[in-house]
Amino acid sequence: MNLSYYIELTGVGFFAISGALAAAEKKGHHNDIFSAFFTGFITAIGGGTLRDITLGNYPVAWVRDANVLWAIFFGFVLTILFARYWVRFRREIFLFDSIGIGIYTVIGTKISLSAGVNPFGAVILGMISAIFGGVIRDTLINEVPLIFRKEIYATACLAGATLYIALNYLNVDGDWNTGFSVLLVVLIRIVAVRYNLSLPTFKLPE
Repeated sequence: MNLSYYIELTGVGFFAISGALAAAEKKGHHNDIFSAFFTGFITAIGGGTLRDITLGNYPVAWVRDANVLWAIFFGFVLTILFARYWVRFRREIFLFDSIGIGIYTVIGTKISLSAGVNPFGAVILGMISAIFGGVIRDTLINEVPLIFRKEIYATACLAGATLYIALNYLNVDGDWNTGFSVLLVVLIRIVAVRYNLSLPTFKLPE
């Protein structure tokens, strides 16, 4: 088991935390423990599952590797134990989500390249790995998915995936490449939210 494997498990845990917290914070819903866990579970495995299905990797990651499920469970336990603290540290929750999408972007891109996918396809699959769990999460709790809001979200993933492929082409060490690419995603998200940056809107003329 290499460093990338443990980084992926860390991303799984972060996503499980962000999903469970999103369910718990949703007002007007009956948020029992199971619904919070299920939302965290779907958030953690949604993108990776779609990636594995697209690549024909069967069984998908969380079915063949019990450690993925343990990472989700551990993330959920942390959510329950420190629930009162998460509410106070909303910025850290945002940071967890940003780290999660950064990790999933890089891991998804790397797995896609290893499967022989062309670089452009690997970038797209890296993005899908990162954002699709969040799309399902937001749909479950009746929120507009982040990719349809003005926040820079999917674009940050595309940038991180592109950097990973560029550095991989330049034969940069895999661990350093992973770190730089994850960091780029996180920094783009932080700067975009801090300064309220967004891409130009596209609307049909009236």
